Amino acid sequence: MKKYLKIIVWGVAIFIVAGCSNQKDSVSKEKVEDTTLYLVRHGKTMFNTTGQVQGWSDTPLTDEGQKVAELLGKGLREEQIQFDHAYSSDLGRAISTANIILKTSDNQKIELNTLSGLREWGYGGYEGRNNADMWTPIFEQYGLTFDEEWSQYPKLMEKMDDEAIANEIAKNDETGTAESYQEIVTRSKKAMDQVIKEASETGGNVLIVSHGSEIPTILEILAPGFYKGEDIGNCSVTKIVYKEGVYTGESIGDTHFLENGNNKD
Repeated sequence: MKKYLKIIVWGVAIFIVAGCSNQKDSVSKEKVEDTTLYLVRHGKTMFNTTGQVQGWSDTPLTDEGQKVAELLGKGLREEQIQFDHAYSSDLGRAISTANIILKTSDNQKIELNTLSGLREWGYGGYEGRNNADMWTPIFEQYGLTFDEEWSQYPKLMEKMDDEAIANEIAKNDETGTAESYQEIVTRSKKAMDQVIKEASETGGNVLIVSHGSEIPTILEILAPGFYKGEDIGNCSVTKIVYKEGVYTGESIGDTHFLENGNNKD
């Protein structure tokens, strides 16, 4: 009889432990369902100022670029945005921007991870040359005019999507070293797969500092059709929420954090 009682007791104990374990797993899953990605374009650089092509080539943030990055950090702090993970491309301008944001938003304890897959598009032989050298032939084939204000860029986007633009640049590059769209997508997807794998284990807010052409590429990978040619300015915020395997776009090129940060000065 005692033997049978022991078996029953052990069975009940195992059932309770298993039940608690399942309950913990359930609670854990609930906690990590939402992962919010804050995609930020780097601060203004020297090449942004001088109108030169800047992809894999890299120039430092200007004084204005540093100041605006600080404003973004202050704006995030004002809304009490706490980051659980932080990533940037491996280019200096993105790393500098990310570090400024983390410091001024009181997130300096978060480790910054750099990924080459988050780099700007590689423009090959056009790197460092005047923007007009690369863009004028593309604009002109549709009867449009390129200017440094990019005033007719929205009209170009009505004629060409990012894939067509990237492939046209690669075709026109005499050195043959500019990236094709498929090459950009392949390394970008690999990087974002890593980000989501790591960040979704705990969920929360994720800072990702990247670039003006790369961010739309990421958007097309995660939430196809969400990006429709909106301006993504320096230190603007584009927000995507990941939940239960689904990506939902919330905002593109948002500058209200900058405005909030400016109000604190």
